[in-house]
Amino acid sequence: MSYLPIANHGIIGNLNTTALVGMDGCIDFLCFPYFDSPSVFASLLDSKNGGRFKIAPVLEQALQKQLYLPDSNILLTRFLSEEGVAEISDFMPVRAPWPVHGIVRRVKAVRGDIRFRMTCAPRFDYGRAEHRTEQRDGALWFHSQGPDKLSLRLKSSIPLRKSNGDATAEFTLRHGQTAYFVLERMESDETGFVLEDEWMAKCFKDTLNFWRDWIGRSCCSNC
Repeated sequence: MSYLPIANHGIIGNLNTTALVGMDGCIDFLCFPYFDSPSVFASLLDSKNGGRFKIAPVLEQALQKQLYLPDSNILLTRFLSEEGVAEISDFMPVRAPWPVHGIVRRVKAVRGDIRFRMTCAPRFDYGRAEHRTEQRDGALWFHSQGPDKLSLRLKSSIPLRKSNGDATAEFTLRHGQTAYFVLERMESDETGFVLEDEWMAKCFKDTLNFWRDWIGRSCCSNC
């Protein structure tokens, strides 16, 4: 088993918890919904049983880079190769009225036609709690059978497959195309938002504005 160095991660958060995002496009650590909650993803600690949420392009010898949008906690992970350029934007919505308490991942083919693979494999409570997976209305639901009884829903702009309790997808984006994945906490069977370009653009913009306003209150002249 191989483990990505801790230095090769970015961090995203929503003031309630944080997630580590590797330069390989893998969210390999997340305690959810709060900092002191049990883990949902922890492959950083146990590659086999910890759980992960990975999206990555199928590119040979791609150079990987990470950076934040200026004055924000929106993380960009870029993959650059002779075949093309891919980008993943990761963030956690903060400001109301957004109903999402979770993670938003936007995938884009910046240059060329890019094939991607996605695996969302939660392992609740550091892999100690079993979970039940159901496919409903185009989304996949993960229900922890542990003491916390946490339910998560994964929605996507592309079709998802259920595979041994996990969610998987393989898809190709042409130059300039995007795809979206939203993993959110569900406290009821509510229908929730409609995942479309307009929703994503506004959620992205509101999250960006929140962080820029938050950072703008800093009195540090060197920031």
